[in-house]
Amino acid sequence: MTFSEQRRIFQERKFELAMNQNYKLLISYDGTRYHGWETKPDAEMTVEGKIEAVLERMAGAPVHVIGAGRTDAGVHARAMAANVHLDVAMDEEEIRSRLNRYLPDDICVLEVKKASERFHARYNSVGKTYRYSCYYGPLKPVFDRKYVCVLEQEPDMKRMKKAAEYLTGEHDFASFCGNTKMKKSTVRRIDSIEITKNGPYIYFTYQGDGFLYHMVRILTGTLLEVGFGRRSPESMTALLEARNRSEAGFLMPAQGLCLMDVRYF
Repeated sequence: MTFSEQRRIFQERKFELAMNQNYKLLISYDGTRYHGWETKPDAEMTVEGKIEAVLERMAGAPVHVIGAGRTDAGVHARAMAANVHLDVAMDEEEIRSRLNRYLPDDICVLEVKKASERFHARYNSVGKTYRYSCYYGPLKPVFDRKYVCVLEQEPDMKRMKKAAEYLTGEHDFASFCGNTKMKKSTVRRIDSIEITKNGPYIYFTYQGDGFLYHMVRILTGTLLEVGFGRRSPESMTALLEARNRSEAGFLMPAQGLCLMDVRYF
């Protein structure tokens, strides 16, 4: 191969890389209708799939959206982060506008920004915040019914907050992992668990470096069992040491869970 041919190939590849821009997306969605975030061969209705379909029409070629996480069926997000490589003659505002024009009403792209070539929404994440919402009261939460879990009795807030103290920090959370065959490390760090009450609404807010499959929903179910007097706050220590899913509490319904944000350096 001649020097001029090598130079031509180099220039073509350089041009392709320049055109194939990496973008960071910030996305909000109501997960009620969807089989989770991630595209699956046997599930047509996924959030990622809907976004990819619109982007592919824009780009005229297949695209792959990479999400910061994989929310389950029925789980919501206020600020899911994602990245995608696109070759389009549009600026960020035009891409966002086109996406929101053609996406269904329960998905909204909040922001589109150019990102570095090396940015990866999942691998570069340093932490996430999830919130689980519950309701206890004499009236039905008609307009919030898709976003809360209705409790049959009121839990003891002090007992739950005490139990949460044992769960904060770096631990092996195997007892709180819904995938009992998981071979990767189940050690995670929870920076904080805040349990707050606002009228009939009870919120469990978790901040950590990452969360296992079903982890937040199992943590919430376990804390509620403490609040209902079925477990002691101090039993959390033995539960962590057991590393056995069957020892932890029940799995809360998906609709009460929402991804609030994804953090990056």
